[in-house]
Amino acid sequence: MAKPVIAVDGPAASGKGSLARRLAAHFGYAYLDTGKLYRAVGLAVLRAGGDPTDIEKAESAAKAIDPTHLDDHDLTGDAAASAASKVAAIHEVRAALRDFQMGFAAAPPDGAHGAVLDGRDIGTVICPDAPAKLFITADVGVRAERRHKELLSRGEASIYARVLQDLEDRDRRDTTRADAPLKPADDAVVLDTSALTIEEVLAQALRLIDGKLG
Repeated sequence: MAKPVIAVDGPAASGKGSLARRLAAHFGYAYLDTGKLYRAVGLAVLRAGGDPTDIEKAESAAKAIDPTHLDDHDLTGDAAASAASKVAAIHEVRAALRDFQMGFAAAPPDGAHGAVLDGRDIGTVICPDAPAKLFITADVGVRAERRHKELLSRGEASIYARVLQDLEDRDRRDTTRADAPLKPADDAVVLDTSALTIEEVLAQALRLIDGKLG
């Protein structure tokens, strides 16, 4: 690969996004939350009154995606998150977004010397040759509690049991979809964050990455 890439994969609310942003800041790399691409597609379908499982509508939205769409505040909501998991199971959507992600990794914007991408299939599909791959996970109950607190902190209504069910449903869709199912790359280091603070996760990740970027 022309420039070094750090691939950070894992299920929803595992802490991979927080870690990826900190890694990007630490190394001075460009950062892409690839999940936002799928959230933007899902949200576009919802706003058009469509069903995120509708292949034609989802593919059309994916082909029309624009980087400016990633700044939409509504992408942080649960509706966009749930829709994202549904459109992500559609092969045509994944194909439409694959080039965008690969292009970002190959030529990071603003002259950055490398890139950090987080998502569900970065180490396995988007950047299989990335020198550093992490798979961040945590117990689903812990992840649900994190997401529940996050929603409450933003002033949004949240019921823990519903958040837990939503994550379990998303995990099932992500791990069983036919196209690029969620799983660690064979050469990824798995890091369980269930009992770790973000500072502890970052410290462990830096130790694991040290030496891999050459």
